[in-house]
Amino acid sequence: MTADYRIAVDIGGTFVDAVELDMATGAFRFEKAPTTPGAPAEGVIDAVGRLRDSLEDVSLFIHGTTLGLNAVLERRGALTAILTNHGFRDIFLIGRGNVPDAHMYDFQYQRPDPIVRRRHIFGVPGRFDYKGREITPLDEDAVRAAARALVEDMGIEAIAVTYLFSFRNPAHERRTAEIIREMYPAMKVSISSDITREHREYERTSTTVLDAYVRPIFERYIDELRRALEDRAFAGRFAIMRSGGGAMSAEAAKSSPTQTVLSGPAGGLVGGALIAEVLEQPDLVTFDIGGTSLDVCLIERTQPKIAHEASLEELPLLIPSYDIRTIGSGGGSIASMNLGLLKVGPRSASAEPGPICYGRGGTEPTVTDAAVVLGYMDPESFLSGRMPLDADGAFQGIADQIAAPLGLDPVQAAARIFDVSLAKNVGAVRQLTVERGRDPSDFSLLAFGGAGPLIGPLAAREMGLKDTIVPQLPSGFSAWGMLGADIVDDFAQTDLTVLGSEPAAALDARFGKLEEEAMQSLLAQGVKSGDAMMERQLELRYMGQEHALTLTVGATLDAADLVRRFAEAHEGLYGHSMEAPVQILTTRVRGIGRTRRPTLVKAERPADPPPPPAPVAHRSAFDFATRSMTSFAVYDRDALERFSGLAGPALIDEGTSVTVVHSDQSVSVNAYGHLIIANRGAGA
Repeated sequence: MTADYRIAVDIGGTFVDAVELDMATGAFRFEKAPTTPGAPAEGVIDAVGRLRDSLEDVSLFIHGTTLGLNAVLERRGALTAILTNHGFRDIFLIGRGNVPDAHMYDFQYQRPDPIVRRRHIFGVPGRFDYKGREITPLDEDAVRAAARALVEDMGIEAIAVTYLFSFRNPAHERRTAEIIREMYPAMKVSISSDITREHREYERTSTTVLDAYVRPIFERYIDELRRALEDRAFAGRFAIMRSGGGAMSAEAAKSSPTQTVLSGPAGGLVGGALIAEVLEQPDLVTFDIGGTSLDVCLIERTQPKIAHEASLEELPLLIPSYDIRTIGSGGGSIASMNLGLLKVGPRSASAEPGPICYGRGGTEPTVTDAAVVLGYMDPESFLSGRMPLDADGAFQGIADQIAAPLGLDPVQAAARIFDVSLAKNVGAVRQLTVERGRDPSDFSLLAFGGAGPLIGPLAAREMGLKDTIVPQLPSGFSAWGMLGADIVDDFAQTDLTVLGSEPAAALDARFGKLEEEAMQSLLAQGVKSGDAMMERQLELRYMGQEHALTLTVGATLDAADLVRRFAEAHEGLYGHSMEAPVQILTTRVRGIGRTRRPTLVKAERPADPPPPPAPVAHRSAFDFATRSMTSFAVYDRDALERFSGLAGPALIDEGTSVTVVHSDQSVSVNAYGHLIIANRGAGA
């Protein structure tokens, strides 16, 4: 039988994670390599090379990348221009008048510099009305003159074309793109009607601009990575994770890079949904801590919540994306003193120079350094011994920069760093639970990422969550989750019609048109027609409302039933419903091409539970239950048998991450090999 392997790679702020899955046996292997910010493909190939030299037996390579995100954050995208309607050239620069929530009380707040200069924005005559009827023909000579000035005089590398009401009629945008490509075949052109056919001109313009801004750098990266993989004999399918779940072919990603800009955490949520389904625990809080950030998302009824608008560097993106709360609180978050107060993050030591203990030139203490000082990490066994840590450097950095100003000893100062970091982490969980009317005790915490198992049990204990689940391979869980990602594409059309004002057949026809587009997209990405399924959604609101709720609907489109369901959803979220007419804002179709998921092997429960293994060592570490240094038993995770259990304090080491179980907690291993950490005692 021919060998069949899949490889998934996730780039984090500090490390690149690579997971190899043997499709025949379900066995997987995991490797890490340092992130290489200046040349990201090098870190990917390094991690893949640690798994295997030749990729000829690999049928799928799937990748989650933050390249587009970083290009925007670091302002190193293409020199971009905008073509829009005459008289509307300032739509992108004016934006919205609101102040971001994080700066609500900052009276000196200044918006980030725009990624497109005003001199690079041209208006050309041509206009459709709100129903898509032509009022003024497109002035093709004006388009040519604008393109000539932008490309030949200003050196523009990418052009975003966004005309009013193009979501109703894209003819002017498409003709403009044809003209530009005829004049300059190598020019990167993004048109809004190819990216998002939804209303709100600023948001649609912003999405198109971001697409144009990252397209050249993203295309170069994908082509470079493909060549490097082919040099290792790779001839399988090359896929990229999407921000809103699922994957897309690398070629499709090149034509729509905005769909990937928030794909970094997506793999973990795909894996989380599978865990929720298999463990029959439908409600989870995913808690992903890497080197630079914490990503939190709710999974309810086994499905991660998806939003249809995201934000990137305070610029809106009209793309489906997981509803994730991201804060600058990771293992590399820098601890510092500010006006006598201890601050942790959002600044990060990242991969270069990294925490002090990495010995790469870092001079500022981080959460990882605090974990070393608190005894959680063995300096000799980090990354399975491949990367010894400088414990003395971490201790001295915290002693000099944190402990001395606070008048504490270094261990107490390291515990305070954890306290501050934990408060930020709990705040992110609270936003998605308590502030949305959810009872935290109904949810389990799924802790993964390099530092998730280190801090997750503390967060669950603080918030009163049901328990903490640490999956197998937590450090590479996001990459593992990618291995089961379906091929997905989303199509939407703004409607603005009153529900029930037209025959159901008219709405069904609109769905049918979107489904046809979705099917063609899936077939073009190699999905067999028998593996394709369509999911219909309606975005509904009461007349006069700004915000909408999304309902998943079936083939039967009964208006009265949809009104009733919308009222129930509205009352469940806001506590009331109304008698006002219900308006269809947007019709949506998600095309899903099913792929084979990784096999999760379930063990049979033995007649008698196995005894807990003998610890491999004992180490003094900080116990937050008693807030003192205590002797922790150290266990090798691979030695923990399924259905076994033990009481804290304990450290469960697996080379790439450490699970910390405090003295008021206990841990058991379930049938699938996942750790379940429960709180014990009066505070449980």
